Amino acid sequence: MDFWRLIAGRRSIRRYTRDLVEPEKVAKILEAALRAPSSRNLKPWEFIAVTEPELLAALAQARSHNAFLKDAPLAIVVCADPVKCDVWVEDAAIAATFIGLAATALGLGHCWLQIRKRDHSPEQTAEEYVRTVLQIPPHLKVEAIVAIGYPAEEKAGHPRGGLSFDKLHHNVYGERFRG
Repeated sequence: MDFWRLIAGRRSIRRYTRDLVEPEKVAKILEAALRAPSSRNLKPWEFIAVTEPELLAALAQARSHNAFLKDAPLAIVVCADPVKCDVWVEDAAIAATFIGLAATALGLGHCWLQIRKRDHSPEQTAEEYVRTVLQIPPHLKVEAIVAIGYPAEEKAGHPRGGLSFDKLHHNVYGERFRG
């Protein structure tokens, strides 16, 4: 798929068909995650591919806005070790972005579910909840979950006219970019 068509058509998808994601596609998505750049090539991330319906249903309860995850056939949990790299958040976010773009390139829909700095309940963070459900060791931080599946909804890409070109500057802040 052409890169410009890929990013112009990419949207967050929250409704999926019941079709399972083929193991070859899961492997390609995970390889894309491993190919993500990381600061000083430290690669602090770790990924958990979740396909078991009971676990997906449990993960859907991590936050109130995650209910649609129970209907996704695949979720990839993005974790990182903060001891390995001081910018683990950025490295994990880049890897999660690669996961989403790879899913789109393979004809799948995806949606990023933020876990870090979110609450499961007043007593427990979403990260603590996910860590318990998936038996993630305490030294790892959970950045996000990327829900993936065949789209059961169609969304057009964001129109070019709706992009915030006023946020682009040239050389110094305030000097508009006129590209």
